[in-house]
Amino acid sequence: MATAVTSTVSFPSSKSASLPSRTSIISPERISFKKVPLHYRDVSVGGRVVSVRAQVTTEAPAKKVEKESKKMEEGVVVNKYKPKEPYVGRCLLNTKITADDAPGETWHMVFSTDGEVPYREGQSIGVIADGIDKNGKPHKLRLYSIASSALGDFGDSKTVSLCVKRLVYTNDKGEVVKGVCSNFLCDLKPGYEVKITGPVGKEMLMPKDPTATIIMLATGTGIAPFRSFLWKMFFEKHDDYKFNGLAWLFLGVPTSSSLLYKEEFEKMKEKAPENFRLDFAVSREQTNEKGEKMYIQTRMAQYAEELWELLKKDNTYVYMCGLKGMEKGIDEIMLSLAARDGIDWLDYKKKLKKAEQWNVEVY
Repeated sequence: MATAVTSTVSFPSSKSASLPSRTSIISPERISFKKVPLHYRDVSVGGRVVSVRAQVTTEAPAKKVEKESKKMEEGVVVNKYKPKEPYVGRCLLNTKITADDAPGETWHMVFSTDGEVPYREGQSIGVIADGIDKNGKPHKLRLYSIASSALGDFGDSKTVSLCVKRLVYTNDKGEVVKGVCSNFLCDLKPGYEVKITGPVGKEMLMPKDPTATIIMLATGTGIAPFRSFLWKMFFEKHDDYKFNGLAWLFLGVPTSSSLLYKEEFEKMKEKAPENFRLDFAVSREQTNEKGEKMYIQTRMAQYAEELWELLKKDNTYVYMCGLKGMEKGIDEIMLSLAARDGIDWLDYKKKLKKAEQWNVEVY
């Protein structure tokens, strides 16, 4: 091991001195001292004799300890396919999963990957819509959370699924505007090609601990990553993973006709009543005891004490996906509960984030 020697050189006051005051020297000798001695000697520099005090450091610098992730990060692939060279899959299935009277359309779609897009639960893929933009360039990719487990809806690891809401709105000029990529996807017919990039993301990966409490907070299509989690937990068998903790899903939507994957989740609840809790918040149809609309944070407030006790445990993980506004509402619930225990909630939440126990992907 090379020995690093740092020397501090003192010169008489002189305008002509041009040498730097600190010099780093590498000695090739392999030596080992427990103490760090100081050496004084005279050396000749530019024809002048100067006094040099050298401190010899012989111990190797301490290695930085890398934090081990609590998530299923081993072997996770990111950015295998990029916009200039996307993977070209085919639409195998595309079906509307909201009722006709729902405020807006949401579609569930399955694309072929032939196993070439090796994603994990909680990751996202990019989609590049066909055609060109107003500047004559290819459309930019849009990211979508993956709605299927790593095995895919067909269980053969050769497909990827998305949950997409068709974006249509009226602008200030009274013109109807359609989202380019969402409408492209919702209109895809089986057999049509789709350009895919990614996979990307590690923020929403599942925790390794199969005994963990996983609290999932979703609004609308933010349900996508949690469907992928729940399929792995309750619909699949894995040699290296058997979930026996608690999965608690809160799903917020405007109307009961826009509840997504309701039948699937109810089957999971029947299958594992001790391991899966399911709460819906339907804002236009439900109210709390005060007559307030039932948003996701309103529903959570009904379990505030229980949720706070769970958040004190080091094997509780919170995942949030959907509209950005819900995080503020959840903070408001937790502020007073934490204060009762003499805890600053915002500081505590930072610690949870650092420990990978508070995971947010909002828009």
